[in-house]
Amino acid sequence: MSKFLYIFLLFCALNAEDFISKMEYARMLYQNPRGIGCNKCHGENGEGKLIANYKQKDTKNGKLSTLSLSAPQINNMDFESFKKSINKSTGMMPSYFLTDAEILTLYEYLQTKKEQK
Repeated sequence: MSKFLYIFLLFCALNAEDFISKMEYARMLYQNPRGIGCNKCHGENGEGKLIANYKQKDTKNGKLSTLSLSAPQINNMDFESFKKSINKSTGMMPSYFLTDAEILTLYEYLQTKKEQK
């Protein structure tokens, strides 16, 4: 009986379609690639987003000034620039250690989202 079950499960696995679609996988990557989602800073469609406003005291005159921290728009980049920006950690941007296939999937996802608007 266990041999029959094993063969049946193997047959089902070989004939099964993908578990999730490429767009579902891309959305999951965009929303949570390695703990922090791209959407948290770059917006739901890569349009860029204000992350925070904060106050900073000028040490020379003691006055407070209001500054903003924003994430740039990423859905308008060419693929090579997009890939370089993901692979290069710059202060606020974390390193995600994505594969080339994952980066391409993210890029295609953003381009599709931009076209849908």
